[in-house]
Amino acid sequence: MSIEWKIMRFEELSLNELYNVLQLRSQVFVVEQNCVYQDIDGKDQKALHLIGEYDSKIVAYARLFKAGDYFEESSIGRVVVGLKYRDKKWGHQLMKEAIMAIERYFQSRQITISAQLYLQKFYESHEFVATGNPYLEDDIPHIRMKRNP
Repeated sequence: MSIEWKIMRFEELSLNELYNVLQLRSQVFVVEQNCVYQDIDGKDQKALHLIGEYDSKIVAYARLFKAGDYFEESSIGRVVVGLKYRDKKWGHQLMKEAIMAIERYFQSRQITISAQLYLQKFYESHEFVATGNPYLEDDIPHIRMKRNP
């Protein structure tokens, strides 16, 4: 059982891929986490989109930004794995793929994220370090983290 990874610019996404990405993000960040917020924030056009497909379905996703497009450093955001697939540890694969893609496409090893606080240990396992105090983002506790290998 393996997942297929692909990286695309916004313009390369088909309508169906875009729809399925937005649907996955909405299922997790809006419905599952019971959080009303503006997911479609005008930043998707700047991002590279890392998509994980299994059995022809988008089950994992993250968007990647070069330095200056979101944070001062390169960044990873909207990290998501569908609920039915979390037992497969694909979140770890997703982060490894995202880190490698930032190094490859943006020639950057410094990465900043705004992590949901409950996932701090998960991101620490990928060499991210908290760089400040927790804060609320869309009424969900977050913490800024950086990776400087």
